[in-house]
Amino acid sequence: MPDQKLSIKFVTKKFTFTYKLKTIMKKAIILFAVVLLNTAAFAQTTWKNDPMHSKLGFTITHLMVSDVDGIFKDFNCTIVASKPDFSDAKFQLTVNTTSINTDVDYRDKDLRSANYFDVANFPTMTFTSTGISAVSTNHYKLSGNLTLHGVTKPVTMDLWYRGTITNPMSKKDDAGFKLTGIIKRSDFNFAPQAGSTMLSDEITINANGEFGKAN
Repeated sequence: MPDQKLSIKFVTKKFTFTYKLKTIMKKAIILFAVVLLNTAAFAQTTWKNDPMHSKLGFTITHLMVSDVDGIFKDFNCTIVASKPDFSDAKFQLTVNTTSINTDVDYRDKDLRSANYFDVANFPTMTFTSTGISAVSTNHYKLSGNLTLHGVTKPVTMDLWYRGTITNPMSKKDDAGFKLTGIIKRSDFNFAPQAGSTMLSDEITINANGEFGKAN
């Protein structure tokens, strides 16, 4: 009988130790997961374009023989990323379509009319990224949804991350990007009355942006 009691006592202690160890491990795993989540959330940084050093431009061909360039003078773009190479970046762009400028007042007035951008009904154009994939070092394919003239379509652009530096004036980090790509007017039912012999269906997008940390 004494031997049996000792055996039972030993097994009970072993069970108690194992139970405590499992409980400690579970708490440690939960704590580690919470730390990871908080770290990921903390690491996300928001960047906003500097209007004085950012440009959103486009080129369209007129009568199949001459290129016409234009810009949008009023737009805002925000980037949210947690990686230093911006390989997980998310972009949100909003453009004021009334700010279109091609250096010809008469043409700009026509472009704002219902014949083209119809700014009275569609005062903004937006782009929301849905994915980014690396092509080579600091070069990416940026995919997203473009909303133009009330129509939303997926588009893919070429994105070049040009680096991050400390701005000598603000003493804060600035990141530079260049975006290029082609969209089609026909995808957005944009100015269908202007045939391809008058205005090319393809419009080349060319944007440069300098972004500062917002947080």
